[in-house]
Amino acid sequence: MSSPHATSHSLYDVFLRVASDGSFTAAAQALGYTQSAVSRQVQTLEDELGSVLFDRLARGVRLTEAGRVLVPHAEAVRDRLAAARAELSALRTLDGGLLRVGAFSTADAALLPRALAAFRRRHPGVTLARTEGPSVKHLGLLAAGELDIAVVSATAGRALDGCALRHLLDEPMFVAMPQDHPLAGRERVRLAELADEEWVAGSTRPEDTLMRPVLESGFRPRTTLVVRDWIAKQGFVAAGLGVTLLPALAADSVRADIVLVPVHPDDVPTRAVYAATPHGRADSPAVAAFLTELRSAARQITRSSDRP
Repeated sequence: MSSPHATSHSLYDVFLRVASDGSFTAAAQALGYTQSAVSRQVQTLEDELGSVLFDRLARGVRLTEAGRVLVPHAEAVRDRLAAARAELSALRTLDGGLLRVGAFSTADAALLPRALAAFRRRHPGVTLARTEGPSVKHLGLLAAGELDIAVVSATAGRALDGCALRHLLDEPMFVAMPQDHPLAGRERVRLAELADEEWVAGSTRPEDTLMRPVLESGFRPRTTLVVRDWIAKQGFVAAGLGVTLLPALAADSVRADIVLVPVHPDDVPTRAVYAATPHGRADSPAVAAFLTELRSAARQITRSSDRP
């Protein structure tokens, strides 16, 4: 039997040590095994390969022709196993590896960048890969094993099925309006007060956008202007062409010549934002560490969300 303090070695490690030392006894001492344990492991390797690897001599052992053939292959196996152990250790200690992250567009404005920056400062050895797009896209990538974690929301009434969810924040909504708008100085606005406004929407189908909760509340906005890009929407608002809904996650990136006024929560409820991971998969060390940074960034944004 091996010593209770012996380090685990592969059959190839044992074989190479015996080949180097020319003795089961010397190899056992070097590896922290008993002589009989080394002999058994060599015999196991010989049985697996169907070849005698050593000639047993009166004093020590000597490689057979089969043993000499095996040496370079065993060295290659040993080196590959050592490299694998090093990479696995790096994954555990966050000194290496790859973290694949996704987020919907407004989460990319502040939440994700803050979390990524903090994660990178703490774990510079981990490679980060980012994917952007709507939540439904990221749910599909998570299910296919092509993402490790994503920031998602239930915008437009889509169910967040097939993944594990961790709540990050409840995101209030603002109305973005020109600086000279009569309601620009209000602390809060009701949708009924904006019944005559032109609304800038992200789609010809408002029910597929942030406007869905507005429609569900019974309000019917005039949405003849369709602008998909967030920066372009702000330009339309600044020019006085209309108003638009803007989520709190995008508030930090708003241009200086428009004003954000919170919408009364009875008219547009807060939007739940989650960190999603593949269902049934244990969090890797990198995912667990990134979740910590996402939660910290979400707390910062929540504290400032009432300051448009």
